[in-house]
Amino acid sequence: MNLAFDPGHRPTVAIVGESDRFPVHRIYCVGRNYADHAREMGGNPEREPPFFFTKPADAVTESGSTVPYPPRTANLHHEIELVVAIGREGRDIALKDANAYIFGYAVGNDLTRRDLQFAARDAGRPWDTAKGFDHSAPITPIHRIEDTGLIEKGEIWLTVNDAMRQRSNISDLIWSIPEIIVELSTLYTLKPGDLIFTGTPSGVGPLQPGDEVQGGVELLGTLTFKIAD
Repeated sequence: MNLAFDPGHRPTVAIVGESDRFPVHRIYCVGRNYADHAREMGGNPEREPPFFFTKPADAVTESGSTVPYPPRTANLHHEIELVVAIGREGRDIALKDANAYIFGYAVGNDLTRRDLQFAARDAGRPWDTAKGFDHSAPITPIHRIEDTGLIEKGEIWLTVNDAMRQRSNISDLIWSIPEIIVELSTLYTLKPGDLIFTGTPSGVGPLQPGDEVQGGVELLGTLTFKIAD
């Protein structure tokens, strides 16, 4: 089969301590999975079924990068998140089996054009332009689950120019990681290479050109990036 043009390289994420890289298939994101963040966004923190949105695979951006300030927004926001990397294919996964599908974990940031998100929300339209833009998924190298064990608790935090903006604990997730995997697998066939951004705690806020961002999850190190001048 001949291709009309060179499709380029598949996006990948580094794996801690290895030369091999994790090829990204899809990026799924969970909306409002911390009660405090649901409240700050004007939502109801009751435990309703989780909802999902996506980013393109090539939105991944390595830790330490300089991220361009995206076009068509005046209100770019940070959202620090625990990321789960999937290592097996599965559909309609049972809760007792969900953890077996985890390849590893990383720290990510769900960068958001908040003004576009609010405009879409108010008009009852999808969030794609608010969430799925270029460089919108900064991420650290992935730690294999064999090295970390299951992550069910641990501090999650973010600073901008050394000022604390977000701080919470993974144990405060409304929907646990196994529950997210189960629910997502009823909507899509999960495949090796999928990344799941599991939600952000309260404290989301604006980023300006020149801002230096750091954020982390206990056991997983620190994600760093700068918004381009």
